[in-house]
Amino acid sequence: MTRKALSTAILSVSFLAAGCAGIGPSRLKADQVDYARALGDAKKREILAAIVGLRFADAPSFLTVSSIIAAYTFDTTGGLSVNAGSGAQPNYALATGSVSYSNHPTFTFTPTTGDAYASAYIRPLSPTLVMPLAESGIPIDLLLRITAQSISGLQNGTALGGPNAAGSPEFFQLLRVLRRLQLAGELNIETRNADDDKSGKTDKSAKTTKANSADKGGVFITLGATRSGSNKAVVDDLTLVRKLLHLSPKMKTYEIVYGQSSDQNRIPMVTRSVLGILTDLGAQIAVPDEQVGNGATKPSIGLIGGETRPTIVVKVSEKVPKDAYVSVLYDKANYWIDRGDFDSKYAFTVVQNLMALAEVTDTSKSPVVTIPAN
Repeated sequence: MTRKALSTAILSVSFLAAGCAGIGPSRLKADQVDYARALGDAKKREILAAIVGLRFADAPSFLTVSSIIAAYTFDTTGGLSVNAGSGAQPNYALATGSVSYSNHPTFTFTPTTGDAYASAYIRPLSPTLVMPLAESGIPIDLLLRITAQSISGLQNGTALGGPNAAGSPEFFQLLRVLRRLQLAGELNIETRNADDDKSGKTDKSAKTTKANSADKGGVFITLGATRSGSNKAVVDDLTLVRKLLHLSPKMKTYEIVYGQSSDQNRIPMVTRSVLGILTDLGAQIAVPDEQVGNGATKPSIGLIGGETRPTIVVKVSEKVPKDAYVSVLYDKANYWIDRGDFDSKYAFTVVQNLMALAEVTDTSKSPVVTIPAN
């Protein structure tokens, strides 16, 4: 009887110790995914808040999560009392113990200011940063609709208003043609040194303004690299692209440069900054008429040339659906994106990726997540 009671008591204390030893690995499995998702959801809300705020002329602010400390405390105490018995006293073994668990995570936020703010959000995105995303599978029409303000003089819509606020029809026609060529495999984007231009016709006298002076390489687009000669539809699209962009029909590869001036061997592109992108997306939000009437904001910017749908459809209502993709509260109204709207979600993801690329600098660091293992 004494041995059985003693064994039970020892096992009880062992279970307490095992629970303490296993908390590190078990929490690591969960926290690695959970914190990654939490950071992603927080970033989505920050971006949507900036878009909505700019709709009402509020300057956005951005906070970077620099560190996360998942501080778990798991304390156990235990004791063992054994009575061998004597006379009328029974034999027994008594185990006592207590368990306490607490979770107090610590987050460190760093505001983005000064040169880091200017570099990430105010300066135009470099074509060498933007265009390779098309080669990674992002639809080129969506990418250019978000990032380009003009291509070879063809104007995208602008949040500044005015007679050209809706953009030029030829701009959106160009985007549709480029998308068809991308799907047909007749459009390739390549980043390389300007000296390696396969066309061999680099005009060194042409003066262009780089969006980022640190970019030493160039980005090139190749049109009709494969079977274009055997497909009339592809040939017609290639002819139309060269006509819209005023390109030489004798070449296949052209350099994409930042600026307005151009020649037949280059494609000039004026790109937007991150703030320009967010401002444009905000200007497309359909807000209640009374907010326009009282001067709180300007009328929504519409598009032409077959593109009448906003790049990202942001809805406004008093209540938010429980399954909304992302939502924020602004001035007593809820702004949200429908989880069933794939096009808006995908465009939002592209914007999120562009911001992540723009925020990368030589001194930037990813958030550090510290999870105690014991």
